[in-house]
Amino acid sequence: MNTVDLWSMESDLMASGFASLCGIDEAGRGPLAGPVCAAAVMLPPGLVLPGLNDSKKLTEKKREALYDEIVSSALHYGIAFAAVEEIEELNILGATFLAMRRAYAQLGVTPDLALVDGNRDPGLDVPTRCVVKGDATCADIAAASILAKVTRDRYMLEMAERYPMYGFEKHKGYGTAAHYAALREYGPCQIHRPSFLKKMH
Repeated sequence: MNTVDLWSMESDLMASGFASLCGIDEAGRGPLAGPVCAAAVMLPPGLVLPGLNDSKKLTEKKREALYDEIVSSALHYGIAFAAVEEIEELNILGATFLAMRRAYAQLGVTPDLALVDGNRDPGLDVPTRCVVKGDATCADIAAASILAKVTRDRYMLEMAERYPMYGFEKHKGYGTAAHYAALREYGPCQIHRPSFLKKMH
């Protein structure tokens, strides 16, 4: 997927009258531990960021480099968390939408259209279009996916120092065999999601 393709949807939308767009994506819906993180990004139209792609397809080093480029070149961006307590209270989908609304609110401006990764509308106060696999097909969403993923990974590295027995620095809270083994040995800590541990075997 080259950078030109990533802009084709946004170019079409701008040609049809949407002057400003933002992309929104999240990271951390699936893990057993830690918050969910969302980002909203408004890139200068047509900005070329070599290597920009869905954060899941990039190496950690590449994501870190792109993070700095996105933050320095974005017109506006916002990054926000929903905490474990909010995940438990609202469920993961509700908490994801909460994080998305918080990130969007940080933009400080109102775009003509929000492009949201996935197929569920998070309930923003702006026209919204859901884009399935948007993080691999849409530049603003791809940029948001990188900001959200890098921010959440950095947070989980901090948590790895606080709770060293779980190996958060390796799996970032996802349910790997090593993570399950640590849970069986030590039990959950404060940043584990109780509702996600019910399925543990």
